[in-house]
Amino acid sequence: MELEKENNIEDCQEIGDVYACLKKLEQERTLINSPEELEALEKKIMGYTKRLGVLLLQKKLQDSLNSEEQQSEEAELIRFYPGRMKSEGFETVQIITSGGTKLKVRVRYYRRACHRRNGKRHKGVYVGLVLLGIHDRCTPYLAAMVSLWAALLSSFEEVRQVLFEQGLLLGVKTIRKLAYRYADRARILQQIGMVPLGENENLKGCRVVVSTDGGRIRLRENKRGPKTKKGRTRYKGEWREPKLLIIYVVDAQGKLEKSFSPFIDGTMKGPDAVFQMLKGYLESLCITKSTQVLFVADGAHWIWNRIPNLVKALSLDPNCVHELLDFYHAVEHLGKVAALRKKWTTKERKVWIKKQRRLLSKGEAELVVKAVKDICKGRNGKAITRERNYFIRNVKRLAYSKIKKLNLPIGSGAIESAIRRVVNLRLKGPCSFWYKENAEKMLMLRSYFKSGRWSCLKQMANSPVSLLEA
Repeated sequence: MELEKENNIEDCQEIGDVYACLKKLEQERTLINSPEELEALEKKIMGYTKRLGVLLLQKKLQDSLNSEEQQSEEAELIRFYPGRMKSEGFETVQIITSGGTKLKVRVRYYRRACHRRNGKRHKGVYVGLVLLGIHDRCTPYLAAMVSLWAALLSSFEEVRQVLFEQGLLLGVKTIRKLAYRYADRARILQQIGMVPLGENENLKGCRVVVSTDGGRIRLRENKRGPKTKKGRTRYKGEWREPKLLIIYVVDAQGKLEKSFSPFIDGTMKGPDAVFQMLKGYLESLCITKSTQVLFVADGAHWIWNRIPNLVKALSLDPNCVHELLDFYHAVEHLGKVAALRKKWTTKERKVWIKKQRRLLSKGEAELVVKAVKDICKGRNGKAITRERNYFIRNVKRLAYSKIKKLNLPIGSGAIESAIRRVVNLRLKGPCSFWYKENAEKMLMLRSYFKSGRWSCLKQMANSPVSLLEA
């Protein structure tokens, strides 16, 4: 306690000294006579204000850590921590602020008995800092800012350059570590169903559209065998498909409801994982209270084979659930069918496609399927069989007339746009190879940023619950 009082007195004295320097500058009557003098004065004032800000933040933070309320919250959190933890006393910790400067605070350090015996120094936790959202020795504001730039810009090197312009000297490895750990903490909260929602933010009485699709990125997968001459592990860059989902609401006219920010998220773990993620979001949003639910997507088997089980698991009313094949994908496949008639001219193909498209729009799906069967009759090629089965398999999902009367969208443009903005513009690029676990983290950062839910991600990443569930 005596040491804490001494530190507090020293902080107050230093704050007073900086105030005195600023006051002295204010009272000086010297005039600025050149650009060089103006630049020097600006640097001097900014240096004092920056130092003053750090000292004030340090004092407020230390006062909070020393408060009885904070200590009782520490004791409560450590009681639920996995494994038996014991206090090792107070230690001085350096924390980087958003301005790039460091402050020092004294905080209680906890670790397990087995780690004390084995001499593992860095296996403990500063519970007081975690309660204030301080992870990886940086303030929550700094961690959020670095992660935001990592999601927004096209590379970590660009993030380093932007931060350098702001006076932050962080290396690429540090930036990458902060962003990935930020995403890890947020993912923990999402997986246990603790996605923070706004007041009265649910799907009660809403018309909901749900869609999912896959993109393409290249993963860095290690090869077996000898290493290179430089001792590096050989790898191959195979194309893999990240799966994305989107949940949004439309109004009575079928337009996007702007008062409800959509949910976008993705994973590299395959179809089952993305549908489990989708189930968690829909349960959190009380999907059973919605008036209409539309599942719209392309003709991928992995999507439509899992929707019936999802509807059953969510206990949705079948009368309120609609499945629809994306209209523009269906028309694209009509073009592929028309191309099978080698003797047709270009004009004849266009006339046939236009006719079938009009029938689809009017809800005459059976006539379209019959026309497709007629073209494919007697042909046994793989392409012919595939196109014929495409329409036969999805005939019940071609009710465009019914969906249009309900003022619901007949296309999956929302998820196509999400794929482009989340995946293609950040993860898919020339000579870009991602480790699977890193691509997973970037998908989350990018998805929440592009859907306008960054504040939601920040709450999850700063929550102390992630410490208990890790």
